Amino acid sequence: MFARVLRNICRNEGASRVLRKGFATEGKGEVTALYEFHVENGGRMVNFGGFMLPVQYADLGIAASHLHTRKSASMFDVSHMLQTEIVGADCLPYMESICTADLQNLPPNSSILTVFTTPEGGVLDDLIITKISDDHLYVVSNAAMKKQDQAHLLQALDNHKKANPATEIKIKFFDPQERGLVALQGPKAAQVLQKLTDIDLSTLYFMTSSEATVCGAGACRITRCGYTGEDGFEISMPAIKAVDISREILRNEDVKLAGLGARDSLRLEAGLCLYGSDLTADTTPVEAALTWLISKRRREARDFPGADVILGQIKEGSVKKRIGLVADLGPPARHGTVVVDGDGNDVGSVTSGCPAPSLGKNIAMAYVPTELSKAGTQLRLRVRDKLYGAVVTKMPFVPSNYYTRPK
Repeated sequence: MFARVLRNICRNEGASRVLRKGFATEGKGEVTALYEFHVENGGRMVNFGGFMLPVQYADLGIAASHLHTRKSASMFDVSHMLQTEIVGADCLPYMESICTADLQNLPPNSSILTVFTTPEGGVLDDLIITKISDDHLYVVSNAAMKKQDQAHLLQALDNHKKANPATEIKIKFFDPQERGLVALQGPKAAQVLQKLTDIDLSTLYFMTSSEATVCGAGACRITRCGYTGEDGFEISMPAIKAVDISREILRNEDVKLAGLGARDSLRLEAGLCLYGSDLTADTTPVEAALTWLISKRRREARDFPGADVILGQIKEGSVKKRIGLVADLGPPARHGTVVVDGDGNDVGSVTSGCPAPSLGKNIAMAYVPTELSKAGTQLRLRVRDKLYGAVVTKMPFVPSNYYTRPK
């Protein structure tokens, strides 16, 4: 349901009623600590992945919000994401038993994107793990996969304890009413946040993390990462402080609130996957063009779920591949749109697609046979029984602007 809801994100933003209907699931979902804050600021709330979240705000349409993020800074409520803390002397081998990350060689206070994999090599979820120390991990994973991820982590812990009876690993799943999470994204994010925190953000590089005081509130964690392709931060905080911190950030005239609509179009321009659409249990990291998630040490050890399948594809190649598509003409291709080759054969399917406000064109991700995945390949999209030309394009569709460590 989570993925189906997102497929409607970039529809005509003038049709707010259709937007709300497209996003909504049945019943009222859970609320984050910022629910009333969104309502008072004109947030158009929908049940998204089981949580009441803003799809957009009354004062700014989706495209305008998207472009504001690219040129200034926007704040997103991502408190619905599952935040998990794992502590214990052998938490690194425990986590490595279910994901592809090389946590042993990850420096302290560094973060890494990784995936849970199945024995068949499929992706169960994507997540970011922050290694605070060798015995302390902080994990952020997808809200829609919350129950599955919790069960997966607990089953893995049970298996680990059977093999290591002396283990003292403890897992804490944070409720959204206990920990809030906001993302401040855009080229002005750092200058905005620097005035509100006690740490030097110039020393905090992309995919690094630090404990911090934010707006006078302690027990916060700032991670320089995000889901937009821009510089930015995710700020984890005590939920009781979420409204105060968000109000203070919003006082800066460079910051606007942004909702789910802009979040999805931004991530698609950045070439970033959405679990449930672009990644599934039937898709391997190699097919998803995420081979880089498997480090040299993990490839040599062959000790993660699905290693034989995934390493076999790395060596021999995969039958299909995730690609980017750009179309100058026609309506945007939505999830499920058929991809057609030059001979008129159905060869693939779109997993995500929308108009790209930064480009003035339609963009999409799709899976096609590997031999058709080369940049520049001409394909067609069947939208409403008509064919429109599209060209395979390298991703990201727009350049990334991460604040990286000098080489």
